[in-house]
Amino acid sequence: MSDKITKDMTINDTLRLYPETTGVFTTFGMDSCCGGAASIEASCERDGAPLEEVLKALNDTASEK
Repeated sequence: MSDKITKDMTINDTLRLYPETTGVFTTFGMDSCCGGAASIEASCERDGAPLEEVLKALNDTASEK
């Protein structure tokens, strides 16, 4: 099974498609409000979050749906 959420998706798109992922962004200290238009990859770089861990957590959470 391929991942539903990729590093190129924006935070806003991710939250629109998978609202249950809000907590993942919060856990990693990522700005999902003002920084929501940025890609997940750019957001991880900006907020100092580990990209691979964030993507795994997002996809694990989205898969529970």
